[in-house]
Amino acid sequence: MSVAEKTLAQQAIALEEKYGAHNYHPLPVVLSKGEGVYVWDVEGKKYYDFLSAYSAVNQGHCHPKIVGAMVRQAQQLTLTSRAFHNDMLGTFEQYVAQTFGYDKLLPMNTGAEAVETALKICRKWGYEEKGVPANQAKIVVCENNFHGRTTTIVSFSNDPVAQTNFGPFTEGFIKIAYDNLSALEEVLASDPHITGFLVEPIQGEAGVYVPSEGYLAGAKALCEQYNVLFIADEVQTGIARTGKLLATCGNCNCSDRHCSGTPEVKPDMLILGKAISGGAYPISGVLANDHIMKVIKPGNHGSTFGGNPVAAAVGLAALEVVKEESLAQNAAELGDLFRAEIQKYVDHSQIVNGVRGKGLLNAILINDTEESDTAWNICLALRDNGLLAKPTHGNIIRFAPPLVMNKEQMLECVSIITKTLAAFEPV
Repeated sequence: MSVAEKTLAQQAIALEEKYGAHNYHPLPVVLSKGEGVYVWDVEGKKYYDFLSAYSAVNQGHCHPKIVGAMVRQAQQLTLTSRAFHNDMLGTFEQYVAQTFGYDKLLPMNTGAEAVETALKICRKWGYEEKGVPANQAKIVVCENNFHGRTTTIVSFSNDPVAQTNFGPFTEGFIKIAYDNLSALEEVLASDPHITGFLVEPIQGEAGVYVPSEGYLAGAKALCEQYNVLFIADEVQTGIARTGKLLATCGNCNCSDRHCSGTPEVKPDMLILGKAISGGAYPISGVLANDHIMKVIKPGNHGSTFGGNPVAAAVGLAALEVVKEESLAQNAAELGDLFRAEIQKYVDHSQIVNGVRGKGLLNAILINDTEESDTAWNICLALRDNGLLAKPTHGNIIRFAPPLVMNKEQMLECVSIITKTLAAFEPV
């Protein structure tokens, strides 16, 4: 087939295949436009987005307030580096710190960068505040975690695809079972050199595993008992995705505009990314109080783009949208609706084993092996029917639409999903 005979989508995919590294396996659809809960491909076909760029686009595609803030700031000042102050950074830091109840924010660009930042702070705190001997600090992590793909982070992954042929790996990490307080207590009691416990409040990449009630609070209590920092990676779960501003908010009486309740657990360090930008610009950060953040001194850590004026303007607007449009409440209500409607299908299905999640971070488990292509083929059929989603771990399909979705749209999407699944049921 000549270049002229290929569709626009085929041409775009062929260019990526030829000139791009093959480090992703995208669904074969080429998108060129987004607005709210919808995206359009290069041929003009419209889809519901049920991935939200892995929860980066919680506020919807191309939100006018966020895009407007980005454009205005880009026309004024884009980058100074941190060699100089800029007039946006302090305002952004204050807003984020006060929104989440911390003394300080250390801004970065990507989720993985923010995780690496938290690890460095945790280790330095361990040496300078806890008194751990030099180069002996250890950090506890959970099996089946996903915190990014840098060399240090994949060092404590148990995903062979992430680890194979990337060693030697960074030492100083101890893996334990997720959602297991006994395992955490055992390891904390056994080693006084442990300085931190890094955990996802919900394991997203692992298949949207929601821990048992009380797990996070219990883990925080154990960390306090053994003088260990509780580090919450809310890159994917934060910014209203799970029906609260943070997944660690638990069952507090939280509204979008003001939280008057007590969080289930207050992390010693909070890692944010993805939707803190509304999907418009790379922004991430680590929040902590002064007694932790004070260990970072000039020259210890930094980033040319971290805390740049455009990021600050975009981040402010993105967080304001979450509050102004009550997106946490909407996520909670639509998430309950989604799981209830899908459960009706699951109850008589042979192809779907279950539905789980919190807020608008959900997944269905396909009744097949991880090595099968059933979930992938279902996602291809969903695409053909106007809805975009992606499998994880082979036989799990994650559903995470933008939080600006309304009830009517959600019910239409449930109909698309169930009708698509029905075509895969055994005859």
